[in-house]
Formats: sequence, structure tokens, C-alpha cells
Amino acid sequence: MQVIARKKIERPEKCYFTERGITPNYRDVETLKKFLTPRGKLLARSKTGVTAKNQRLLAEAIKRARELALI
Repeated sequence: MQVIARKKIERPEKCYFTERGITPNYRDVETLKKFLTPRGKLLARSKTGVTAKNQRLLAEAIKRARELALI
């Protein structure tokens, strides 16, 4: 039986927002786009390296930006 090796998920060492001392903001569209797939879906924490708190804030900011048609 052959064992299939899984790809190791590469993620940043530190949280993007904590490192810069900022919080996710719905008006900062360029930053929000870094955390979206080409189809506009939110990337998982395991891929972005964002802390749990900032992931929740990021999700809210993206939802607000979508509602205001900024994204």
C-alpha cells in the first residue's frame, strides 16, 4: 500500500495585524483583499497566520465592506 504525502501548509510566522499594530478595518480595502481568494471568499486562519481575535474582526470587516460594495 502506497502512502500519499500531504503538502505542508505554509503560513506566516506572525499575525499580519499584530505585527503592524493595526486592527482590520472595512475601509482598508487593499488590506482586506490580501485575505480573500480570487472568488472573494475569506481565507482560513491556517493559511493566513492571523490570530483568532483578528480573524473574527477580519470577517466582520469583510462583511461590512461587501455590504457597502467596497469589495
